[in-house]
Order: sequence, then structure tokens, then C-alpha cells
Amino acid sequence: MKNRFMLILLTVMLAAIACANPSQEHIKQGDTYFAQAKWDEAILEYSKAIELDPELALAYSHRGWTYTFKEELDTALSDLNRAIELDPKLVEAYNYRASVYITQEKWDLTIADLDKAIELDPELAVSYSHRGWAYATKGDFDKALSDLNKAIELDPELAEAYYNRGLVYTGQQQWDKAIVEFNKVIELDPTDFLAYNDRAAAYTNLGKLDLAIADLNKAIELMPGYMIAYYSRGLVYKEQMQWDAAIADFSKAAELDPEAALARKELDTVAHFVKARNYDTAGQLDLAIAELNEAIELDPNFAMAYSFKGFIHNKQQQWELGITDLNKAIELAPDFAPSYNNRGWAYGNIEQQENAIADYTKAIELDPDYALAYYNRGSNYYHNGQADLAIADLNKAIELSDDPDLIAAAREHLEEIQSKK
Repeated sequence: MKNRFMLILLTVMLAAIACANPSQEHIKQGDTYFAQAKWDEAILEYSKAIELDPELALAYSHRGWTYTFKEELDTALSDLNRAIELDPKLVEAYNYRASVYITQEKWDLTIADLDKAIELDPELAVSYSHRGWAYATKGDFDKALSDLNKAIELDPELAEAYYNRGLVYTGQQQWDKAIVEFNKVIELDPTDFLAYNDRAAAYTNLGKLDLAIADLNKAIELMPGYMIAYYSRGLVYKEQMQWDAAIADFSKAAELDPEAALARKELDTVAHFVKARNYDTAGQLDLAIAELNEAIELDPNFAMAYSFKGFIHNKQQQWELGITDLNKAIELAPDFAPSYNNRGWAYGNIEQQENAIADYTKAIELDPDYALAYYNRGSNYYHNGQADLAIADLNKAIELSDDPDLIAAAREHLEEIQSKK
């Protein structure tokens, strides 16, 4: 957010200062350097203007604003305070100082400065946009939206205002509305990587993971060093169970920011999960369980780790342990069909047939093409003597499955049923 707030006021500074006064000429030259991101050269020119005219508020204002780009915020505030002292009606100085306060997360001071800027110039859209963001961070969404609506009314092309309004809707978990706002930002500025990143977050919360990946790909294309986009994409890949891709993105995020503890934690979590899968494939089930315990310790809300651990306990015929883990998996991710299927498997093996059938039915409700769930439910019906229901499910499993072993097992059950009729 810092760069967005700092850059939005560039056009104010770059307005031509056509004047023969030598101090004004230094300001003009400073603005030229500023536009080229030559901060030290710009500061030198503004300082020369101040030497020639120590009462020139505009020079202090521009120099203070430039110091913010060098992250010398105390020096910036000193200059901006002086600018306002010399010219209490200098609107840009209040806006610049408010931007410093935004960076420092001093929201009440931010709002006070923007109140003054709006009092002095009620038609300056960016002041409303910044104040709207400040209100949003304080949790006052009604005032935030009022200001952002006003900013857009004054300047329908102000991308920042749409972006901030999108963030407000994100804070309210109004994902569809947030997407509309980020769409507008991207329409106005197709190079805005933050809009793609934040639209991806909205898509993720709506379960539209492919769209989220597409947006994060674009954010990374536009800003290859943006750690958050790699981290966010890693989380989506984790949700999609694309483990290698998740590891690659978490690794990149940690490389870009060695202090990014969350990225390192997610990397370690997924690495333990992948090791567990490899141990399972090798038949080393106890080692797989150990790796999953490590993953769960790092991320106690990792539903897939509980689900997989329950599955492995089932393979070990530790049915009660399997049910415990699968209960937790379902609590964390109630829409993941395999957890119900595997819990049904466990219930069936401890003679809780009604619970087993209920779980298989839920799995099928969540995934109507889940051949294994039809097979398992059909097998339960078969053992319960419910031949007609068993035949229907087993035939459905054969229709849906491309697994030769599952198809053969279903046909074997069907032959047994037919032989007993």
C-alpha cells in the first residue's frame, strides 16, 4: 500500500512551475529529477531553492515528499511541518504529510490532515480516497465507502479509489463486490499487479481457484519480485493438492524474503506432507504417520494432513484412530468428499453400517462422479442383503470408473449377487 499512496500524488508535484524566480527554477529542476526517481539530486535542487528563499513553503513540501521515497520519514515530516507552518493553505503538504502518517499507520493524524486538505480543496479526489482508506483501517467501513464513493464521483478515472473500495469490500468479505472493483482498476491500469493479487484473494475465497492462479500468474509477470504473490499462489496450489508447485512457490517466497516466516512454515508443512505420500507409496506407513504429525504440528488446520493420516490408519486397520483423524479433517474441510469415503470405510469395518452408508452417500452428494464411493456403498448394501441398491451402485461404479481393478471387483460382486437370486 505504501508505494500506491506515495505514487498517487506524483502528478501534483510534476505540474509545471513556470517562473523566472531562481528559487522556482530550482524547484522545477528538482521536480524533473523527482520524475526520474533521482531522489538525492531532487533534494539538492529543493535545498538550493530553500537557500535562496527560506520562506518558500513549496520547496519544503517537495523536499519533504522526496524524503519519503528515501524512507527518511522523520526528515520528511520536519520539512512538511515547516511547509504547513509557512503556508497553512498549502493543500499538497497536508496530503503528503497524511501519506507519511499512512506509512506509519497513524490513522487519526492521517484523517486530521486529510480533513484539512478537503476543507481547503473539496474537489481533490485523492484526499477523499486516502481518507477513505484511513477510515477502513480503523474499521469504519461506512465512512470509508462514503469517502471512496465521493472520490470516484469527483474523478471516475482514479484507479486508487476503486482499489481502496475493493479492499473495503474484501474486509467485509463481500468477494463479488471486491472483484468488480479490482476489475475496474485493471481496466484503468492493466499493469497494476496489486489489483491482480487482491482479485486473486477474492477468487480464492469464492473457491474459484483456477481464476486465482491466473491472476497470481499475472501479478508475478508484472512484478517478478513480489513475494506475496508467490506465497499466495503456493497456498492455492496447496488447496489444489499440487504439492510440487506449492513447494516451488513457497521456496521462491522464502528466497525473495528470508524473513518471511509464513512462507518458510508453509514450505516445511508441505514438504512433510509430500514425504508422507512417498513413505505411503513405499509401504512405510509408520514413517508416513510421523511426517503427517510434523505437518499438523506446523499447521493445525491442515485438513488434508488429517484426511491422509486417517486414510493411512485405515490401511493399518486402526479404525478408531482413522475415524478420529477423519472427523477432524471433515470439521476443517466439510466439502472434501474423500474424507467421508474413508470414514465410511472405517465405520464399515467396525460394523457401523448405517454410519458407513451415510458417509458414502455424503461423499457422492459432494462428488456425483466418485466411482469409489459408489463401489463402497454398493459393497455395504451387498453385505447388508440390500441387493437392488447394491446392484445400482455397483453398476454406477463401473460406469464412472476407469480403474480396471475397481471395475473387476464391482463385476465380481454383481456376479455373486446374480448367483444368489
